[in-house]
Amino acid sequence: MEVPSGHLVARVERRILHIRGHKVMLDADLAELYGVPTKRLNEAVRRNAARFPEDFMFRLTAEEAENLRSQIATSSLWGGRRYLPVAFTEQGVAMLSSVLNSEQAIQVNVTIMRAFVRIREILSSHKDLALKLVALEQMHATHDAQIKAIFDAIRALMEPPKKARPRIGF
Repeated sequence: MEVPSGHLVARVERRILHIRGHKVMLDADLAELYGVPTKRLNEAVRRNAARFPEDFMFRLTAEEAENLRSQIATSSLWGGRRYLPVAFTEQGVAMLSSVLNSEQAIQVNVTIMRAFVRIREILSSHKDLALKLVALEQMHATHDAQIKAIFDAIRALMEPPKKARPRIGF
């Protein structure tokens, strides 16, 4: 079995998007990777609708599609898609390999799964770094308060003692 090149994994990683709180890939990107027209991929999904519940795939809203079009400069307004794009979650992508039963689909699916795992690892390491950064910030704030207290004490010691005023009267 051929191990996918780093170039292909990197290509797949660039196509993984974050939509509605899920890491997803669009139908057109998957179709290109699998070497089939988008129309055929969506037909295969429709024929096997029971395999694709809402947490495996969902159709983008018009607003989401427009935001996506403006972010990644997809097709022009005069051509391109008739229907709104379909987004497949990691589980949906895994299910696609059983629907598109070909050697290329299996190889591409392995590559896509590796890309999802790598992104998950990267996000996990970022969370660890974020937690360490928060701890450093808290320690820094504590040290700032302690250093300020030390400087205040030093300033108080550096001031000449105030002379007692002579008492007038009894």
